[in-house]
Amino acid sequence: MEQMGLTQATLIFIVANVFLSIIGFTNDRFVRWGLLTTEGVLKRQEWHRVLVSGFLHADPMHLFVNMLTLFFFGPLMEFVLGPQTFFLVYLGSLLAGSALALVMNAKNMDYAALGASGAVSGVLFSFCLYAPFEMIYFFGIIPIPAILFAVLYVAYSVYGMGARRDNIGHDAHLGGAIGGVLLTILLKPEIVPHFLNEISGLFG
Repeated sequence: MEQMGLTQATLIFIVANVFLSIIGFTNDRFVRWGLLTTEGVLKRQEWHRVLVSGFLHADPMHLFVNMLTLFFFGPLMEFVLGPQTFFLVYLGSLLAGSALALVMNAKNMDYAALGASGAVSGVLFSFCLYAPFEMIYFFGIIPIPAILFAVLYVAYSVYGMGARRDNIGHDAHLGGAIGGVLLTILLKPEIVPHFLNEISGLFG
């Protein structure tokens, strides 16, 4: 995949994530205010957390990984979808990730999460729709066709949601991925025949 230069909406999201995350790294009160928690959202109706939490990160490495992924896939999908549609896909995926996390953890008042992973997953899955056989380099080394990556990603997320053996927000990842696919199809319906043509081309 040829790397494009940073585009407007992608740059806005990267700057917003970096700016708010850096504030959070040195301001615990700000993080507690924006953190996605079931108690805060479902019990106290603090709905800002659903959005703000997607621009906060646990540490610099968490921020770096998410922004690196957005840097590689954001500009291309912004070019394909158009800036306004890309903007909606990103934010919609973020909200979808937060929503699924809240639904899956509704009975756990200790649940808390933060990070742009839901939004970035949405962008990544939008890319998988557009270029299903483009290689995605897993861990930056192992080439995997985008469509296979998507299948493995969903399988791992479902497994992680059930196992609950780590601190990864599998719920938000899966919710964001689903949101990215649905929003891309809804806002850019011509991508469906494009995807089907790519699939049929494999067997043609």
